[in-house]
Amino acid sequence: MFASMPPHAVLSWFDRHERDLPWRRPEASAWHVLVSEFMLQQTPVARVLTPWTEWVRRWPTPADMAAASGADVLRAWGKLGYPRRAQRLHTCAKTIAAQHDNVVPDNVETLLALPGVGEYTARAVACFAYGRAVPVVDTNVRRVIARACHGLADAPGPRRSDLDDALAIAPRTPDGGLAPSAPRFSAAVMELGALVCTARNPRCDHCPIAGDCAWNAAGRPAAPAVVKRTQRYEGTDRQARGRLLDVLREHPDPVDRSRLDAAWTRDPGQRSRALDSLLVDGLVEITDDGLFRLGG
Repeated sequence: MFASMPPHAVLSWFDRHERDLPWRRPEASAWHVLVSEFMLQQTPVARVLTPWTEWVRRWPTPADMAAASGADVLRAWGKLGYPRRAQRLHTCAKTIAAQHDNVVPDNVETLLALPGVGEYTARAVACFAYGRAVPVVDTNVRRVIARACHGLADAPGPRRSDLDDALAIAPRTPDGGLAPSAPRFSAAVMELGALVCTARNPRCDHCPIAGDCAWNAAGRPAAPAVVKRTQRYEGTDRQARGRLLDVLREHPDPVDRSRLDAAWTRDPGQRSRALDSLLVDGLVEITDDGLFRLGG
C-alpha cells in the first residue's frame, strides 16, 4: 500500500509554521548550510544554534576555516559532541578551498566526493542551499512517509526505496516533472516530522494531512514491540575521551600527562585507552617534549 499526500497542504502548513533557523535565511551561503548539516548530525537544533552562529561569523568561507589550525577548530567545537565531525569539516573546508575555488559544489555527485560528506548531507546541501530538486530523506521524512503513505506507526529503518518514496510524494507540474516547489516541499516534510509527526506523541490534531494519512485512517495502530538498547554515556570511553579533550580545550598551551590523568580517575586503563584512541584519530598530539595538545 502506498497512499499519496497532498503537497499543497504540507507547503501551506510550512508557510505558517516554518521555524526561523538562521541557515534557512536568504543570506545564508551554501557553506553556512554545509556547516549546519555537519553540526546537526546526532545533535538537536537547540544545541547547534549558538555554535553555528559563532562558527560562520568566525569562518564565513571554507578558506577561512581552512586557514585555521585543527586545534582551533576542535576548541571551537566545544561541547557539541562527536568531535571527529569538526575534524572532517575542517578537512572538507580545505578541499573546497583548494579544489573548488572556495565554493561549495552544487550537485550531489561532486558533494559526495568531499571528505566527510555522505548521501544525506550531499542531498541536503544541493536541495536546501541551491534549490536542486533532489529528494532528501532523514529520520523525520522517513517517519512521515511511513505513516502517511504506508500506514505504519514508524519507519522500519533506511531502505533503498526511501528516495523513490520521497520522489513519489513530491509536487509535480502538469506534464509530470518536478515542480519548482519541490525543494521547499522537502524541507516542509522534514519540518512536519520534527514538529508534528514526532516519534513519540505525534500531534495528529495539528497535522495538515491527517485526513489523508493512511496510519490515521487505520486507527493509528501501534508499532510491533521492539526492545531498543539505550546507548548509555556515563562511564563510557566516549565520556572519558570528552573529559580529556575538555582539558586540552581549556589550555591553549600543551599540558603534561598529569593533567589528563586528573581528568579521569575512575579507571586508569580506560583513561589510557581513551587517550590512545584520541591520538590515533588525530584529535590529540604529543609534542617533541612529551606534552599533549589538541591535534592539528
